[in-house]
Order: sequence, then structure tokens, then C-alpha cells
Amino acid sequence: MRIAEIIGRVTLSRCHPSLRGAMWKLVTPLNHKGLVGDTSGRGEPFVVYDDMGASEGHKVGVSEGAEAAAPFSPNEKPIDAYAAAILENIEVDAV
Repeated sequence: MRIAEIIGRVTLSRCHPSLRGAMWKLVTPLNHKGLVGDTSGRGEPFVVYDDMGASEGHKVGVSEGAEAAAPFSPNEKPIDAYAAAILENIEVDAV
């Protein structure tokens, strides 16, 4: 699981029927530098499936790959990344 920050949302004109009721969010992954506020610690943005209602600026825990679809088993959903948690507080130790 990676930590990412929501930077926007994605609007679809059509989506797979199994994905109705949730939103797609644009996130940027954060490494240690990004978590302490350094812009060089932000990675390449990507899209995640969000059914919790996270907003722009929220930090989320993102699962990817097969683990992203696991919470929906036995139903199948065509997703590659899932916002699994909204992170309220993050404490980062200095390196």
C-alpha cells in the first residue's frame, strides 16, 4: 500500500455497470519528502477508484494490482488502484 494525495477527480461519460455509485480520483503518490511537504517528493499522478468520498487534499492509502480488486470478491470489478483508507493523521520521523 502506498500513501497518495488526492489532487482532482475524473469524470467519465460511461463506466462499467459494476462501478456505479463511486468516483474516480486523480492522486499523486508521496514518498518521505512528499509527506513532509517537499514538492520533489510527489510522484506521477494516476487514477484510483474511491467509494469512501475522499476530497481533494486528503491523503489516502492506495492498494494496487490484484489487491485493489480483492475487497470486492467474489464480485469482479475492473480496477487497478483502490483508495482503501482516508488517512486523518500522518506522523513522519526525520531521517
